[in-house]
Amino acid sequence: MSGCTDMAFRLISREHKAGFCFFEMIDANALYRGHKDTIRRLKTHRKDTPIAAQLLGEKPHVLLDAAKKLIDLTDIAFLDINAACPVRKVTRKGCGSALLREPQKLFEIIETLAINLPCPVTVKLRTGYEKSSPKESQIIAKNCQEAGAKALFVHGRTRAQGYAGDIDYDAIKAIKESVKIPVFGSGNILNPVLAKRMFDETECDGILVARGALGNPWIFQDIEEYLKTGQIAPKRPLPLKKKTLKRHLYYLEKYKVLRPKGRLGFMRKVAIWYLKGVPEACKVRDSIVRARSYKELIRVINGVIKEAPSPKMPSS
Repeated sequence: MSGCTDMAFRLISREHKAGFCFFEMIDANALYRGHKDTIRRLKTHRKDTPIAAQLLGEKPHVLLDAAKKLIDLTDIAFLDINAACPVRKVTRKGCGSALLREPQKLFEIIETLAINLPCPVTVKLRTGYEKSSPKESQIIAKNCQEAGAKALFVHGRTRAQGYAGDIDYDAIKAIKESVKIPVFGSGNILNPVLAKRMFDETECDGILVARGALGNPWIFQDIEEYLKTGQIAPKRPLPLKKKTLKRHLYYLEKYKVLRPKGRLGFMRKVAIWYLKGVPEACKVRDSIVRARSYKELIRVINGVIKEAPSPKMPSS
């Protein structure tokens, strides 16, 4: 997730049993030009492993040069090609999910990188551009495999749906049935029940958690436990949420993950993720937004003492 999965986010996720993590999505053109902020996003830690990188671009030679630079800068388990991002500023450049409209270009990109890189190449896809089509998805998936892709990550929505609407589990299952390489399901995995549904309905080899982990790093261990036992973990108490939030902010501060100019603003954003739903949330949010330093933000967090109300149990 661009703008979210920095090193602090990844370290917190790993502490709660995330199996592997990605760098934030990397613009191949920016890395190719040596953009400082893009290179800063590649900051990592000895505990931040295994890790993969996802490149966004549309020109095979630029993607290849950027990938080689990336591999020189950091050790990655594999390189993923983004053919899934639905954001307009991305697709209008022919990148992300726009590659689904030019599949031959996508296959050329995969082949170019697979032949010339020392690490495995994977692809992030959607179930279609305007409409979901299991048959068309199967054709694209097979050709990705033939071009050299070693795994597919499939978001179960179309480009037109963006991040809203129903997940097309049938399309993901169709892709899984059409290829021999691993297929990972993605989209709307916001809790353990939805994670299990993805496995059950698609028979995928694994899943990707994205928005479900924002302010909720426990989701990874909760999914693992639910898949093993069928038990739903209890809601985390406020003191634990605050402790984990402060640890997340500490990583952001200690490792200087972001430039000083944008760091505090991002810290406020992270705090709002964790404290969403607490009583008097508007007042808490206002206090977070008005914090003018890291220390002041910590004081605001320490001052949040009210628990969110427990959900009512259904009557018998």
